[in-house]
Formats: sequence, structure tokens, C-alpha cells
Amino acid sequence: MARVLLVEDEISLLMLAESVVQGLGHSTFTASNVVQAISLLEDPDDFHLLFTDVRLPERDLGGFEIAQQARIRNPSLKVLYTTGYTMIEGMKGMYVDGGIMLLKPYTAPELARAVTHLLA
Repeated sequence: MARVLLVEDEISLLMLAESVVQGLGHSTFTASNVVQAISLLEDPDDFHLLFTDVRLPERDLGGFEIAQQARIRNPSLKVLYTTGYTMIEGMKGMYVDGGIMLLKPYTAPELARAVTHLLA
């Protein structure tokens, strides 16, 4: 069982991701903003996967910055990014900044496949 940190400011998507990841048998920890995410990353137990929205309400920090800070502490951390911004449509499924991009709107099966792939 993997420990997965989910970072998403849209509560309905956060709940969907939590349901999907828990359904795969993994334990989840959730954050709806950067401050919560950084606080959870200070936990002495390392996470195996970070699933984070690229754009979050904070102006200066987002998913890429969370991942960067998390990887300082845990270089083997897997990262799954998500975004609804179509300007990076061509990034779908691609490796981006050391992680994989999943574009919104995504389906539960798409998320499950991405999580399973990264944790394999």
C-alpha cells in the first residue's frame, strides 16, 4: 500500500481522486492549498506519490513548486500533475518536470491507470 498526497483546490475533484486512489488500496492524505500540502510533506513518513494540480489559488506557488520542495526531502517521490488549462494540451500523458501530466477533465479509470502506472 502506497501513501499518496492529493493536492487539489476543487473539492469535488479532490473527493473523486481520494475515492479512486483509496479504491486501489492506497492510503490518501488531502490538501486543498499549498500551505496544507507543504505542512503534510513535513510528516516523518515519506509519500510514494504526489498528485497535484498545477495551478492552485496561491499566486506564487503551485504544483510544480510543491513537487520541487517534496523531492528535496524525498528524491524518489513519483508525481502526477493535473491541469484544466488547455494551453498545455500537448502535454497529456507526457513526462513533465519529472512527473506525468493528466489533463482535466479526466475520468476515474484514467486516474486509476495513471496512479497504477506510476506506482508500478
